[in-house]
Amino acid sequence: MISKQEERHELPEGLSNPARGALLAEGIQHLEDLSAYTEKQILAIHGVGPKTIPTLREAMGKHGISFADESR
Repeated sequence: MISKQEERHELPEGLSNPARGALLAEGIQHLEDLSAYTEKQILAIHGVGPKTIPTLREAMGKHGISFADESR
């Protein structure tokens, strides 16, 4: 049985193919992986555009996950 802490959520289906491919190339396979990155860091990845962030933020929010704090 997978505990809540170990549960992994796939990237949302609404992502464009370039954005999905760029995230996967960076080793970001699950929503939980995104919590180690700020929104600016994600936007800096080639293939990820500004439309990607709201899609990711919404999917992450449904599971209580957020991007890293920009002030770190």
